[in-house]
Amino acid sequence: MARLWFIVPVLLFGTIAFKKEVNVKAFIWLYCSGMMIAMIYTVFTHAGYAFGEKESHWVMWPFFKDHTIYGCMVAFIVPLTFGLYFSKKHSPLVQSILIIYIVVTLIALYFSYTRAAWLSVFAAVGVWGLIHFKIKFSLIASIVGFVGVTLFFSWDAIQIEMARNKSEHTTEDFGERLQSATNVTTDASNLERLNRWSCAISMFEARPIFGFGPGTYAFEYARFQEPENLTIISTSNGDGGNAHSEYLGPMAEMGFLGLISVLLIIAAIFYKGITLYNNWPIEEKEMRIIILSMILALVTYYVHAVLNNFLDTDKAAVPIWAFCASFVALEIQLNKKNLTQK
Repeated sequence: MARLWFIVPVLLFGTIAFKKEVNVKAFIWLYCSGMMIAMIYTVFTHAGYAFGEKESHWVMWPFFKDHTIYGCMVAFIVPLTFGLYFSKKHSPLVQSILIIYIVVTLIALYFSYTRAAWLSVFAAVGVWGLIHFKIKFSLIASIVGFVGVTLFFSWDAIQIEMARNKSEHTTEDFGERLQSATNVTTDASNLERLNRWSCAISMFEARPIFGFGPGTYAFEYARFQEPENLTIISTSNGDGGNAHSEYLGPMAEMGFLGLISVLLIIAAIFYKGITLYNNWPIEEKEMRIIILSMILALVTYYVHAVLNNFLDTDKAAVPIWAFCASFVALEIQLNKKNLTQK
């Protein structure tokens, strides 16, 4: 019921609201504008503390509860602001506003000090390149397979190298903070995430078919914690966050069926989105770019979702399901256009 609270009104009624293309663009404008308020407030508040790393965890309150979901949603609108800017030739006033939006978003992204958000934007740029240059799926699959095989046979050497990494995520240095993403020796944040993932896997092994039930991870994982995996930020009170993965969380809560369902939903979202982009009339450049920016925004979230999970919150669920509703509504409109032309 808690999940349907977001899905029913946004996904189902959204397909009605987004029947008109102008409503899709209006939603993106409104969402980005709302985020501007949160980001400007956060940046100015953070500046009052000399952009300290410790303060970056809470300066976005009351708009966001912590820097992880804040960084996630800032990364989410990066492709949207660029999409709005490049979608068509705007008046000087609108163009200036969009330049301000882009600058504020990039500043907010940097000072969010959220590694996963930074990495998700890089991933979105990579996907943009694949779509823009029309790289064949067979080539992508071959590269992924080659990388996978290389990692498999080099895993021992990689683990040794990771053990040497002492970079901490508490630093304000961009390069060192990115390097800390592979520190699994001293970085408490990384170690705790591994602890949560280990618990999720153990919960799955205990109940592999149906899991423990939706939304139950936080209340069940404590007894699956292994002493050697505990960190200085570990807790058994169910108040320290969730499984830190949009994939392992459902696997623990809903078993094998839950994981498969999530993967199929994500595959359907991107298949429909990319198909819609490829089939949209080339002469309608504005809407094509808007659709592409929505796809890339979703890329940032689902890459980020490997390390965190936020779909149980309104901050992430509303725009993501709204974009899914947009794809459905726009596909219906595209089919109508094709029938009219015939």
